[in-house]
Amino acid sequence: MRLQDKVAVVTGGAKGIGAETARVFAAEGARVVVWDVAGGAPGEGIAFATVDVTSAESVRAAVDGVVRAHGRIDVLVNNAGILRDAQLVKLKDGEVVGKMSEDDFDAVISVNLRGVFVCTRAVAPVMIRQGSGRILSASSVVGLYGNFGQTSYVATKAGIVGMTKVWARELGPRGITVNAVAPGFIGTDMVRQMPEKILQGMVERTPVRRLGEPRDVALAYLYLASDDASFVNGAVLSVDGGVVVGT
Repeated sequence: MRLQDKVAVVTGGAKGIGAETARVFAAEGARVVVWDVAGGAPGEGIAFATVDVTSAESVRAAVDGVVRAHGRIDVLVNNAGILRDAQLVKLKDGEVVGKMSEDDFDAVISVNLRGVFVCTRAVAPVMIRQGSGRILSASSVVGLYGNFGQTSYVATKAGIVGMTKVWARELGPRGITVNAVAPGFIGTDMVRQMPEKILQGMVERTPVRRLGEPRDVALAYLYLASDDASFVNGAVLSVDGGVVVGT
């Protein structure tokens, strides 16, 4: 019970990696609250609230609700994220036939980067008053190495790495550690619906020759949320099977 009586918030926790993280945390004794724009609690004993992480007002109200119910917030997992992949400029026979739209770029930045900022800014004062806390955010291996067709997504995941290192410096003296996890190719339900050829390509680019499972990432979050990681601060933990990404 590594998180016994801890209060944890997991954004984007209705499905995928976030849902598995919520379940793992609950099994380890945490009182878990999932924030998402749709869906519901991913397991028994897990609370759910409809929260838009891009809205400061929505997040502020959600933080107040958790504090009223539990008196504190010990762990924040910034997991919510979206994809709108496209090439910056798409060419065919030497001619421009498409471009990444500004609306798609802005949507990804808003959820993946601004959302992490908004949630962390809202939760940090609660942790400062407590004198303790764990802030964890979802980066990605593509945020470390880049990836074809993912300008906006890579920008957000690289930005999370930078914000993590800043906040580790700012909040560390207050008893709060700030770290990120960088997953590789993870076999969520969405990923497993991709064509077999693409899935095989993911496996071939991963030295351990398998897709990761949501639980692999959840267990990394568990470690960073626990007292075992009390001296880990400003780190980016890759959970990727040694993947090689790029063109």
